[in-house]
Amino acid sequence: MVGRRVAAATALLALLALLALVAACGAPDPAPPAGPPDPARTASAGPIGEQEPAPAGAATQALVATPVAVPPGLGAEPFDTARRALVPAGWSLSVWARVDGARMAAFAPDGALLVSRPGAGEVVRLVAGAGGPTTTSLVSGLTQPHGLWFSGSTLYVAESDAVRSYPYAEGRLGSPTTVVDDLPDARSPDLRGAYAHALKSVAVGPDGAVYISVGSTANVSPQDRESTPQRAAILRVPPGGGPAEPYARGVRNGTGLAIAPDGAVWTAVNNRDDIPFPYDRPYGENDGSARGQVVPDYVDDHPPEELARLYPGRDVGWPYCNPDPDVQPGVPGSALDPSDVPFVADAETNPDGRALDCASLTPVEQTMGAHSAPLGLAFGALPAPYGPGALVGVHGSWNRQTPRAPEVSFYPWRNGGLDGQRTLVGGFQAPDGSRWGRPVAAVPGPDGAVYVTDDGANAVYRLAPPGR
Repeated sequence: MVGRRVAAATALLALLALLALVAACGAPDPAPPAGPPDPARTASAGPIGEQEPAPAGAATQALVATPVAVPPGLGAEPFDTARRALVPAGWSLSVWARVDGARMAAFAPDGALLVSRPGAGEVVRLVAGAGGPTTTSLVSGLTQPHGLWFSGSTLYVAESDAVRSYPYAEGRLGSPTTVVDDLPDARSPDLRGAYAHALKSVAVGPDGAVYISVGSTANVSPQDRESTPQRAAILRVPPGGGPAEPYARGVRNGTGLAIAPDGAVWTAVNNRDDIPFPYDRPYGENDGSARGQVVPDYVDDHPPEELARLYPGRDVGWPYCNPDPDVQPGVPGSALDPSDVPFVADAETNPDGRALDCASLTPVEQTMGAHSAPLGLAFGALPAPYGPGALVGVHGSWNRQTPRAPEVSFYPWRNGGLDGQRTLVGGFQAPDGSRWGRPVAAVPGPDGAVYVTDDGANAVYRLAPPGR
């Protein structure tokens, strides 16, 4: 494993050197840093002319601190105080609308932006206008609606206990059709209200199959792998309908769910917290073996959050196997390799490796810093120099000594896969860990801008490239 890691690190350094040469010729450097993500990295304030600490999860070198534009009437807290965000040079970020509890988002065929509000049980419709967008309730009375997806003119809405589809025309919904019901949530009799990840997401493949994320009931709950319907899994309903069957398992909380340009299903996963040290050796201040102990310095960077390409029968390991990004596994201060990450047995649930053979699992294609809490996932194409890729709303951490900052991340799409993480929008967190915003989802708009929902600031932002 160490040999593979060293080779991977060498290749990464070579790639960075090549990208630096390109940058010297006038193109922005799109590559993430070679070392572990640094939540205390600072970035130039650019045209504002001062330095501002900007905790972030990925590369911020090409970003500048820019005032967040707030139109009249939208200046309630947290925008009663001037805010600045890190955005690409020449881009702008504005508060486009205020939506309480804004979560997932999808653009309708008519250009309206739909936003889910699980706490209110509704989906709202926002339509751009000369004086700002108008907001109306599209559908209400739902049970924690979360994921939204359009397939042609059909809207799919994932509630906590069901997925339903609606014909959409002229800004209105027709009668719903139930795609799948009896999904587990806090009201399920066998769970007795104990469900930490009840919100569901939905995506529809090119063939019409419907994919649904079903989160785990808790941080560590092995019974989810054997439940009916299976939890901690991505379920699939075949084209034309039918029972929902497991498509991928061991997915602790795959809130981010989307279809890549090649038609593959990808998920962004919130991984476990308070992971015990998995190796029989000292770590940090431990003189003897630290195996099985929860060591805060280790927890800070383990396990990373996952961006995984799914296929029938894929197992992402939870709660028996965790991705380990260490170039030198179990060595304090080891460099972290975020790509093609192998697994190590969980010392709490799989100490002898009998519950699941972690070496048999496909390495995770891409990861981000532990406890980043990725939520929304969307594929699309951004203006140069970005191009096609994946947008991820990163909610920010709690289970970390230095909190991982919220941000919008971008992963370039290259050669049928995702390249390394870059921050597209940052600056939501101060050096002391306080936050004024927490992005949930980011989706490309028909006008060339990116629209970002934020359930911390109760806002929808418009991130606009130059001239848009």
